[in-house]
Amino acid sequence: MSELKYWVWLSSLPGLSPASRARLPRRLGGVKETYFARAEDYERLDFLTPREREALENKGLGFANRAIEACLEGNIDIVTIGDGNYPARLREIDAPPLVLYVRGRLPDIDELCAVAVVGTRDASLYGLRMAHNMGYGLTKCGALVVSGLTRGIDETAARGALQAGGGCVGVLGTPIDAVRPYAGIAYDVSLAGALVSEYAPGTPFSSRFFRERNRITSGLAAATLVVEAPAKSGALLFVSEALEQGREVFAVPGNADSARSEGSNRLIMEGAQPALTAWDILSGFAWRFPSISEDGKRKLPPEELVEAGVEAAARSAAEGAKRGRAEGGKAPEKKKAKSARGAPKKAAGRFFAKKDVDKPEAEEYIDLKKQLSELSAAQLKIVAAITGRHTHVDDIIERCGLPAAEVLGELTMLQIKGFVSQEPGKRFSLNITQK
Repeated sequence: MSELKYWVWLSSLPGLSPASRARLPRRLGGVKETYFARAEDYERLDFLTPREREALENKGLGFANRAIEACLEGNIDIVTIGDGNYPARLREIDAPPLVLYVRGRLPDIDELCAVAVVGTRDASLYGLRMAHNMGYGLTKCGALVVSGLTRGIDETAARGALQAGGGCVGVLGTPIDAVRPYAGIAYDVSLAGALVSEYAPGTPFSSRFFRERNRITSGLAAATLVVEAPAKSGALLFVSEALEQGREVFAVPGNADSARSEGSNRLIMEGAQPALTAWDILSGFAWRFPSISEDGKRKLPPEELVEAGVEAAARSAAEGAKRGRAEGGKAPEKKKAKSARGAPKKAAGRFFAKKDVDKPEAEEYIDLKKQLSELSAAQLKIVAAITGRHTHVDDIIERCGLPAAEVLGELTMLQIKGFVSQEPGKRFSLNITQK
């Protein structure tokens, strides 16, 4: 704990590349030694640029102390590269992040066959279905889905994993506090798994964060799966990072004349392994990971879960398009390459307009008599414990008499199924009404 402020200082210091950050403690004998090193010590390190040597002269700890305090207040864990629970798989890459900020519970990633699922934001219905099925199937077979949680393929694969009853690790391309913790897929992932970022609370956003995130997402995973990617897709840059790290790459075949599958089909032609099901990926890893089970290899999600996952992706794309219009195109995603610009808007307009899934809130209530029969005994207890709108999670736990971890997990599933909505302040309301 005494060195934590130095880890946060070095990992957050502007002007340093990820590779230089990672090499400094190794060359100077530790992070504390890096902080107290003199200018002549930095001069002897040939990998540092003049700008980086100048940046290291900034010994202020104000930002580091504020970031640590924000993490304590926000229930965010700080995992440094020197900690025992830092993933060894990630530590082995060329430029591992010195610090991981974690919202949720980080699983023992080294014991799991983690698969990074990536693809285009501007996904087709076929791509979304395959992403959902792959996320679901990977989880049912005992693997862990790692996702960047961006709209389209990434988010839909994460939803499939959650609907299979498992966890997920979402790697953010923003500071850990920049994503609203009680909204959408990020909140669901934080309950059932973990949100991870290398950027401390309060870090000014930079568009380079999205590219730098790739090395972490692929570094956490044993393999990468590309579901749908056009010829000029960010997913292909992700694949380059994964190959440099020695990770295996798989791709879902698409129609030969589909522009959205041009990049992923090309990957298969160049040597990526084709994958039609989750077991096509996991069968080669079963000898390494005892958690993998062949029992789930033929299990597909129920049709209603697939439909729910696709509709959720549609709503997310539509909301992203609305935000982009409202903010005049100034959202962080808009700063990426031209191939990504406007993708959410295209997806909402071209693929989902006929499905009419972006419904007014008044139409989202579901019939009580028809729907409650599908809930488990634990879920029924939780529904009964939500006695009014804006019920605090502590009151729900106390009333239903179940362990807190079980209640949080079941609340996630109830939100995914549409029975419960979440408001700021860890408060919940029912989305059901008697008819």
